[in-house]
Order: sequence, then C-alpha cells, then structure tokens
Amino acid sequence: MSRPGQGVMMPVTGLGFPPQNVARVVVWEWLNEHSRWRPYTATVCHHIENVLKEDARGSVVLGQVDAQLVPYIIDLQSMHQFRQDTGTMRPVRRNFYDPSSAPGKGIVWEWENDGGAWTAYDMDICITIQNAYEKQHPWLDLSSLGFCYLIYFNSMSQMNRQTRRRRRLRRRLDLAYPLTVGSIPKSQSWPVGASSGHGAPTPGQNNLNRPGPQRATSVSTRASIPPGVPALPVKNLNGTGPVHPALAGMTGILLCAAGLPVCLTRAPKPILHPPPVSKSDVKPVPGVPGVCRKTKKKHLKKSKNPEDVVRRYMQKVKNPPDEDCTICMERLVTASGYEGVLRHKGVRPELVGRLGRCGHMYHLLCLVAMYSNGNKDGSLQCPTCKAIYGEKTGTQPPGKMEFHLIPHSLPGFADTQTIRIVYDIPTGIQGPEHPNPGKKFTARGFPRHCYLPNNEKGRKVLRLLITAWERRLIFTIGTSNTTGESDTVVWNEIHHKTEFGSNLTGHGYPDASYLDNVLAELTAQGVSEAAAKA
Repeated sequence: MSRPGQGVMMPVTGLGFPPQNVARVVVWEWLNEHSRWRPYTATVCHHIENVLKEDARGSVVLGQVDAQLVPYIIDLQSMHQFRQDTGTMRPVRRNFYDPSSAPGKGIVWEWENDGGAWTAYDMDICITIQNAYEKQHPWLDLSSLGFCYLIYFNSMSQMNRQTRRRRRLRRRLDLAYPLTVGSIPKSQSWPVGASSGHGAPTPGQNNLNRPGPQRATSVSTRASIPPGVPALPVKNLNGTGPVHPALAGMTGILLCAAGLPVCLTRAPKPILHPPPVSKSDVKPVPGVPGVCRKTKKKHLKKSKNPEDVVRRYMQKVKNPPDEDCTICMERLVTASGYEGVLRHKGVRPELVGRLGRCGHMYHLLCLVAMYSNGNKDGSLQCPTCKAIYGEKTGTQPPGKMEFHLIPHSLPGFADTQTIRIVYDIPTGIQGPEHPNPGKKFTARGFPRHCYLPNNEKGRKVLRLLITAWERRLIFTIGTSNTTGESDTVVWNEIHHKTEFGSNLTGHGYPDASYLDNVLAELTAQGVSEAAAKA
C-alpha cells in the first residue's frame, strides 16, 4: 500500500508565520519530556486564542476551561507552559494546519493505554491516520514517521511490529480547532528575542513528532539572545541546573509583565544511547563467559521450616540482657510480642538467641515471624546491621539479561571500550512472592540499556551483576518513585548507569565513585567475590 501523505500544512513566510489572507487551523502544542509536541484539546486552544486576541503578552490560565489543567499557566511572552505547584516549564508553540485536515474537522484519533484510558495521537500522526481513513486504505504503516506501528482500520487496532502487541483504536468527533485568517505579529507567535527568520521554529514545516535527527533539529532550535537581554538558565526536568524552574519561571513572567525582554534558556538534553553499532562490532566481554542470562518463573518448593532456618544461624542465650528486642520492642527478659499471634512447636515466646556473626540478639519467635513474612528462601538478614546469613534471593520477575562490548567509550574512560547491559522483562502475572499475587504487573521502559567501562573493576561489577540477576535481586515489583504507578517492575537498590554520553540526570558518566558505590550496594545484597568464595 502506498502510504498517504502527511496532512497538508500551510506555507509560511521567513518570519515564521503564514502568509496574509489564508485561512488555517490553529493548534497549540507543548513539548513533553520525550521531545514530542503534544496537542492541547480544541477547547483549550480556543481559550488560548481568545486570550491572545485580548493581550498578546499576557498569561493564559488553563484551569479556567479544563479542570485537569488547574496548575498550568501559559506565558505568551516567553511561549512557555509553567506548572505552579512544581515549577516545571515546557516550551509551547502555535502550529498551523489546513482547514480540511483532521483538526479543522474536529476529528480526534486515540489509542487505549494499559489503564483503559484513551490517549490522543500527536497531531501529525492524527492527520496521517485520517487521510488514510478517508482514502479507505485497509491499513497504514507509521514507520515513516518514526513509529513501529501498523494501523488496521477494519479491526480499529494498532499493532506493534516488533512485539506484535495490539491495542484498540478509536476515532471520535470533537470541537473543531480554532480558525484564523491573516498574518500574526511575531510577538504573538514566538518568544521575544527571536531574530527575524532565524531563531523561531517554523510552524507547519518538518515539525514531525518522530525520533531522529530531523525532529531533534527542529525542536532544539532556539532563539538567539540579543545583547542586554537577561538569560535565565532553567533547571531541566530531572532536577539539575543553576536556577530552580519555579524561580526562573516567576522571574520571567514578572519581567515580561513589566514589558522587559527575557529569554529562557534550557539545559542540554542527556545523551542516553551510543552511536549505532553493527552486529559485527559487538563482541563478548573478556573473562565473562556467555552473552546472556535468563531467569524463569520461580518454582515453589516446599518451604524450609522457618524454625530450622532461624536456629541454623542463632545461638541460644540463657541469660539475656535487659534491653529491647528491636523487632517486637518488648524487653528480651520478657516474652516476645508475637506471643499469642504466632505459634510454632518448640519455639517458646521467651527464648532469646544471638546471631552468629554480628552478635545481635532477638526473641527466637520474633525472627521466625520476620522470616515467615519474607521471601522464605533459606536466608536471614539481621534487621539491625543488615548482615546476611545464607544466600539472599529476591522476587525479580522472569526476564533476560544480555551483555557485550561495543566500540565506543564512556565519558571519563576515553581509552576503554564500553560494556553494554540490556535487561528485558515482559509484563506478566504476580506470583505468591509478590505484593498482589494473581494480579497483572507492568514492565515500563524495557529493554533497559546500562553501561560500564571495560576495565578490571567494570568487569568485576558485571560478574557480580550477573550473580545478582541470577538471584533475582536487580528488579522487584512495587511502586514507581518516578510515576507513582503501583504493581510495576522497579529497580531494587542496585544503581545502574543508563545515560551513555552525559551525566545530566545523575545516571551517567563521568562519575568517579560509581563503581565503588555499586560494589558496596551489591555487597549489601550479599553479592560479593568474598561471599562467592565462602
């Protein structure tokens, strides 16, 4: 099938706005953390246009027309969206499309996410889908827009070409986006400080929301800063930078309100991935056998008797000191706080024991209760000093870990190649060792790519990470600190470097202490060369 063309966008002049006396549809869009321009709804766009007509240098309170957008304000002078409760700032733009395209007709195409909610496509994709739909094509390939999806109109579904996963698709009618005629003064369209024909992005031309150099060039174009214009370097979305976004945003808005020019600069984007690598350039890591490790679903065996496990690591104390048991907070000279709650044959509530290596003392019944509430893998961890007795294992879901050398160097390790680790865990159903057995868990952001320098210490870390992976300690199922989503795969206290060519997020290089820090984290999980030899 020949793919229908991109929705026709209106020609523009060198100043960055359409020619006079030409009707066009206005769509306001904001730039998300993935450098994709996301459209506001038609209702919000009408509201922005109404405010723009009244005061081209004013502010737009989005919560006046959409209750979900209560924290957000758009500053028309700097062309930024400002979130009042967090200080996050994002660029916005005013884009123009042909009145006969999807936004001009009020047509919205949406896909169903994992939570059952409907998410609108980026505007250029929406237009492309609508064009194919109107031409009665049976299917549409979105790969030319940088997305590995096929759209099937007969079944109204979207399919991932790599995973073959399908999602539902829908087309609905909404309010048409606002229509405008005639040229727009530059101060209404782009931030103050844009040089004529050079600084502002050109609306409607090559602004496709797709990954790759072309989109990056369009998005990263910034207005030049004339002499004497204050520049406020804004803290980036991940928290690093010289000025907090709330302070920079409010300062910028106050300066604009006073009629003073201001230019908000943004921190550079992190370099997450290395340049492309051919298969012939990918090599095994010296001294590390194989290139892949898989973990399967844990086969539940008959649990070891908790009392036997605890007694293996403890020595009986005949005359305990008069101090607290830090598990039940009762005195060691009295009965365990679990008396009457937990009963085990042969475990009297007043029995006290001392852990063999660290010497910390607890009620025997308290340790039995603690073990019974954990992973029940035959290991025990002291709740006071975290010393591990036995081999600790985790609750990591089934998945695959790959590792190999790539011919590129990390910042700070110019003379060495790089070890790339690729973790891949699919979605699945939680087992009895997880927070909600029988319930589905999600796995966001996989496959995840991580990087180590190919030196002696880097290879040591890799070997121990392989051991941690096989013991199911790298990931667990819990609540994401980033998104707040529950029942999802999250990191499990062993930090990884996921940023290849920079360290803007704190997850990259150079970081002189990282290898030592991760070795300490692995040791805290019971994974070390000394433990392996013991």
